[in-house]
Amino acid sequence: MKKQKPLWIIPIMYMIILLLIPAVILLPFSSKDQKTSEQTEDTQVKEKTQENAELTVSVFRDQSETVEELELETYVAGVVASEMPASFEEEALKAQALAARTYVTRLIAAGGAEGLPEKADITDTTAHQVFKNDKELKTLWSDEFEWKKEKIVEAVSATKGEVLTYDGKPITASFFSTSNGWTENAKDYWTEDIPYLQSVESSWDESVAPGFLHEVTIPVSEFEEKLGITLSKGEIGTVMERTPGHRVKTVDIAGKTFTGREIRENLGLRSTDFHWTQQGDSILIQTKGYGHGVGMSQYGANGMAKEGKTYGEIVAHYFKGVEIASVETILPSLLAQR
Repeated sequence: MKKQKPLWIIPIMYMIILLLIPAVILLPFSSKDQKTSEQTEDTQVKEKTQENAELTVSVFRDQSETVEELELETYVAGVVASEMPASFEEEALKAQALAARTYVTRLIAAGGAEGLPEKADITDTTAHQVFKNDKELKTLWSDEFEWKKEKIVEAVSATKGEVLTYDGKPITASFFSTSNGWTENAKDYWTEDIPYLQSVESSWDESVAPGFLHEVTIPVSEFEEKLGITLSKGEIGTVMERTPGHRVKTVDIAGKTFTGREIRENLGLRSTDFHWTQQGDSILIQTKGYGHGVGMSQYGANGMAKEGKTYGEIVAHYFKGVEIASVETILPSLLAQR
């Protein structure tokens, strides 16, 4: 005969089973939750790493023929210090910082400028934008280094990470010294029609730029040699057409047609707004403004700042239809190229 279990054991076993069932049911879900939590932490770590990653610029130093690696904001400060007088208004310096940062960001996004050694993004010359490091600036500024660098760093820091975009992409933020009262359409100097680089009035330059008007005298023989022409007696050429920016578009000299840009570059003139007169064996040439004329006029920006305009208003005037965005919005794709 089989011995029966005591009746009090049955309720205890039942209670144990009831306690174990929730743990068994929740076990798979607990493992899943743990895995999801770990994935979330990994994602957060990656996002934080990406957020803290600093975009660097590889600058080809023309004199030493070496490549200098710099953090983006350090590079921008070196460009602003080299391209715009530190004595300019703070809002003008901010506008310059924005243009410099955007210019190099666009080049990096394009894989760097063409014709440079491997790993270099940009040169330190006027071929792109001038850059000098602190050692070079100390030599240049001497006793004025501290206040000038501090002022520029403040302007750069105030715009940290900001770039100019058009249709969500960094623009070609070109700039130049002094306008002739207007900026130039990109298509009238570079032949490419760029929607945000259109001719706008820049009336501030004449009153604030010391080199607004400039004169140079060239011997007739040198004039003829550089243009590959022979002048007839009393003939100095005829301007055939001017651009919307009031610069020379085409000119006819001795039966040969030149663009204003060809004349400027061949004769080494300050701008394409020029006229000349012959005085004996020489040609007297007068120019207005200084530079190619496309994009932001630096002296115009300073004139706007003197009137109380903000750097946002300055860049909006010279670059039509652009927006100020954060470089972080395009940082992942830029870092992926490094």
